[in-house]
Amino acid sequence: MYITAYSSAAILRASRSRISSSLPSSFSSLSRTLSPPPHSSPSIANQYRSLSFSSAFRSLRSSVPRWSHSVDWKSPASLTAQIRTAAPVIDRFERKIATMASENAFKGILTSLPKPSGGEFGKFYSLPALNDPRIEKLPYSIRILLESAIRNCDNFQVTKEDVEKIIDWENTSPKQVEIPFKPARVLLQDFTGVPAVVDLACMRDAMNKLGSDSHKINPLVPVDLVIDHSVQVDVTRSENAVHANMELEFQRNKERFAFLKWGSNAFHNMLVVPPGSGIVHQVNLEYLGRVVFNTDGMLYPDSVVGTDSHTTMIDGLGVAGWGVGGIEAEAAMLGQPMSMVLPGVVGFKLSGQLRNGVTATDLVLTVTQMLRKHGVVGKFVEFYGDGVGKISLADRATIANMSPEYGATMGFFPVDHVTLQYLKLTGRSDEIVAMIEAYLRANKMFVDYTEPQQERVYSSYLHLDLAEVEPCISGPKRPHDRVPLREMKADWHSCLDNKVGFKGFSVPKEAQDKVAKFSFHGQPAELKHGSVVIAAITSCTNTSNPSVMLGAGLVAKKACELGLLVKPWIKTSLAPGSGVVTKYLLQSGLQKYLNQQGFHIVGYGCTTCIGNSGDLDESVASAISENDIIASAVLSGNRNFEGRVHALTRANYLASPPLVVAYALAGTVDIDFDKEPIGVGKDGNNVYFKDIWPTTEEIAEVVQSSVLPDMFKSTYEAITKGNPMWNQLSVPAATLYSWDTNSTYIHEPPYFKNMTMDPPGSHGVKDAYCLLNFGDSITTDHISPAGSIHKDSPAAKYLLERGVDRKDFNSYGSRRGNDEVMARGTFANIRLVNKLLNGEVGPKTVHIPTGEKLYVFDAAMRYKAAGQDTIVLAGAEYGSGSSRDWAAKGPMLLGVKAVIAKSFERIHRSNLVGMGIIPLCFKPGEDADTLGLMGHERYSIDLPSKIDEIRPGQDVTVTTDTGKSFTCTARFDTEVELAYFNHGGILPYVIRQLITQ
Repeated sequence: MYITAYSSAAILRASRSRISSSLPSSFSSLSRTLSPPPHSSPSIANQYRSLSFSSAFRSLRSSVPRWSHSVDWKSPASLTAQIRTAAPVIDRFERKIATMASENAFKGILTSLPKPSGGEFGKFYSLPALNDPRIEKLPYSIRILLESAIRNCDNFQVTKEDVEKIIDWENTSPKQVEIPFKPARVLLQDFTGVPAVVDLACMRDAMNKLGSDSHKINPLVPVDLVIDHSVQVDVTRSENAVHANMELEFQRNKERFAFLKWGSNAFHNMLVVPPGSGIVHQVNLEYLGRVVFNTDGMLYPDSVVGTDSHTTMIDGLGVAGWGVGGIEAEAAMLGQPMSMVLPGVVGFKLSGQLRNGVTATDLVLTVTQMLRKHGVVGKFVEFYGDGVGKISLADRATIANMSPEYGATMGFFPVDHVTLQYLKLTGRSDEIVAMIEAYLRANKMFVDYTEPQQERVYSSYLHLDLAEVEPCISGPKRPHDRVPLREMKADWHSCLDNKVGFKGFSVPKEAQDKVAKFSFHGQPAELKHGSVVIAAITSCTNTSNPSVMLGAGLVAKKACELGLLVKPWIKTSLAPGSGVVTKYLLQSGLQKYLNQQGFHIVGYGCTTCIGNSGDLDESVASAISENDIIASAVLSGNRNFEGRVHALTRANYLASPPLVVAYALAGTVDIDFDKEPIGVGKDGNNVYFKDIWPTTEEIAEVVQSSVLPDMFKSTYEAITKGNPMWNQLSVPAATLYSWDTNSTYIHEPPYFKNMTMDPPGSHGVKDAYCLLNFGDSITTDHISPAGSIHKDSPAAKYLLERGVDRKDFNSYGSRRGNDEVMARGTFANIRLVNKLLNGEVGPKTVHIPTGEKLYVFDAAMRYKAAGQDTIVLAGAEYGSGSSRDWAAKGPMLLGVKAVIAKSFERIHRSNLVGMGIIPLCFKPGEDADTLGLMGHERYSIDLPSKIDEIRPGQDVTVTTDTGKSFTCTARFDTEVELAYFNHGGILPYVIRQLITQ
């Protein structure tokens, strides 16, 4: 058991009360056992067992965690006894703290959960035992927060007042009250996992340099890292594509993979799932998700935070999960409590059922558009109603997956019979499923649609009749710009006409019918505006869903039988989210038809959805560039921001897997599927959309016969065996990492350089220049792109200077372990629109003092060399998109001190705070344009120098050297965030707290 630091809020309150913070003592290591996934192989289970951590009570800023896997819940005083045995010399006050921290204020409602056959599953904190009628009306998602607060309530870190806030959610949630929360586990993927492990390794070094125990830097909750973001679509249309792409993946990423393998050995409690296993969220859904933990006889709901914004996919399984920034996740790993604003909950009622031929993708794009319009940023969305019981678990996961696209923290589906059936299908044992059902029923967290439903209270309400959903796609530049399929042709022509924007390309009328003819490997070919050049079945959103994956196979089969084939110059690919997909596509006999259409399996990972689409054929790329063609990509992903999928596809549409195949066959998005033929069949007759589209019944029959429980069992039994390439990686056994100064992948970051034990304190900004001036919807892809490194960019120059050939540049996402590359890649998106450039698009800015146009990195370095701070001006939804911590780390390394925006995406705002950057919001109705700010001014931000004089959400005055003055809201949303800001960021804060233990 590891004794962790106070909550940040408790520390801040203590400092404001001038409570002493120096109480020396120590005690020895205590053993702690953690729960592996419920159906783990022995190799995985062993990674979770017998994990010892040393800790100490060395200050008032130390205390026990809000919860523990290993406390003897039958004897709440047992922890105190252990501490006394381990360290007999503890003064009276420290013993009092230990006693407080081990006794639960709600121990009276600790209840046994009996097994039907005799004995008990374990004990749990019973919500019904509180006998409080308000609990019956709480949304299920809020009940999970309530259970956590009750289980961890020690009246020290978590108080009865915190519990009361949650019980009284109906009245407290509109007031933006703060509550503590600790997730049961943390989920990572390799793009975000590498920098997280780099930070942990660097923190160990910092602890060492400050004279403390570096082994205090260890995850205290289960951490699962799935390597899925590195595979690129280099080889397609080949039976050998999977092996060929994996070989290239290892060639490019051998150093990163070896580093992650080192981390899995050097840090306790970290499971690394090797490359080639699947997509993190599908693996989480099918395998890692516990639903209910049973740890040493203590039962409690599974919950997870992940460093990928689509962690929300697990909400479809009834597990509370959402995305956080990498730095926030690192703090959670190290035992820091999460402080969060008690969210409002939007009740989304589903009724009826989907019509024949309508897919889960059509449904999620409809839901996304509705929720974006409603406004759900910072809120939970909870789905309820009879319609929920009529959609599959995979369909629910699809809807939950796209929570970031509709802006919610979660899109939650409470557990019901459909959930239990899915758990059995995916290989969870009958005993585990019985325990899950018994616990959730006993604790009023299970929905049974055969029983009368208790009316619950929500902050606001929406309703969708599933029968009203129609086939659709979204694009060409944003996920929530839904287009009904019947309107697609007209919408496309509007986009060609409209001025450049989210729905416009401004193509002159006389150029709209342009035809670019070229030779594709000796075969005559042509492209027009709207021609499809990438068709990718990809992404966790859809590849976990058998109905749409098998539906795509049926479309391919019908097309083959009619004699239609996809044009060879279209880059087609299929990247399943787990090996299970391959098994059921083979079982159904449909993979061979997908292969005939060019949709060979290319690998098991995210691929095209995150920009790992690989190069287009040179002849295709030249035809697009030389003729200024608005080329299209159609993908079954969740993100289609401009510049993300591929630099040469300016129009990118999200569609269901069967629609991806249909558009690939048509070869263009400029088509009316109701009226125009897709092509000419082998009999010379026109083939229409209706001729190749499967019925709902056809799909259901194939799903029933092809998706079998044994497929899941066999796939996941072998998941940690890896593959020969992974198993051959040799790594050192040292617990401190030996940094290689010549490495261009893994580099020691400068975050803790010259760090001392004294926090730098609060600070304002004086006479800062504007580095960039943005409009609305600047995404984390704009701020810190994950895709390819442009040949003329500062990052390319850095790599070339170090002997890296252009063919080995890899992607920004793969080089997130190197701060030198990532700082140069900040604001390096080729589609960046910066108002300082007066309409020019690209990763440059104006250096205000000289008027020179420079790459953003070069301008920032010039400001830093002159000792000049910078700020960023932005519009609405700044930082939307992926939860990318480098979108905050990068600006910090460039010297950005504040971002002033109309509004922020939730995770990105917290990331900025976590890196010590001040987030400010213009007042409603105001922005840079209405205030007459051009970005050529110098800005001063008036913040008190003492942290206890700042309050969350207080007004701050900003003045310019031109005499303008305006008021902004300081978006430090909780006292916890103020504590992080006082320490210069979350990671320095954690180090100082751990050292003082």
